[in-house]
Amino acid sequence: MKQFALFILLALVATSCGTKIPYTTAIRDEFTLDSEAKLRQVQFYTSHTIILNQINKQSSELTTQNGALVSSSNSQSESVIIPAGTRCIFENFGDAGQLLVRFETGDQRYIPFATKTDGASVRRFYLDADWSAAGGARISYGGNDYKVDLTRGAPRAAHLLIVKKKLERTKRKERVVRGLKV
Repeated sequence: MKQFALFILLALVATSCGTKIPYTTAIRDEFTLDSEAKLRQVQFYTSHTIILNQINKQSSELTTQNGALVSSSNSQSESVIIPAGTRCIFENFGDAGQLLVRFETGDQRYIPFATKTDGASVRRFYLDADWSAAGGARISYGGNDYKVDLTRGAPRAAHLLIVKKKLERTKRKERVVRGLKV
């Protein structure tokens, strides 16, 4: 009996929470989310894992005093991993109307999301990187250029999600009529 009551309680809690749905132009229009003030009140999430890689390589070739050639190379790599479902907040609008969302504090630590221009009137906001860059897709994050890792995660499909709850109140009144007697 306790297990059944626990199951019912868990089912009620699970159904009372909202569901994550893609943030689309239709949602934006339905809730009139067209100003920065309104968008700052919305909690956004990522749909897929996004991995950004930065590799700095420095190499130099020198000659020592005794005439030996010395080849020196130094590399430093940094990866930024944003797992699927990571919470983010609206920062600002980009130059081309993108949504700039922030995952952490810091100078210029935001990522642009934009609608794709082709297709239907209801469009999702996808990760907006330079997909045609030489050597792979690139994006600016924290004032540095990063290469978007296309082999891990699914960055091309990464889009913004929001939680939408549906509140429905129904007031019901019921009464039994006994009828009339002649």
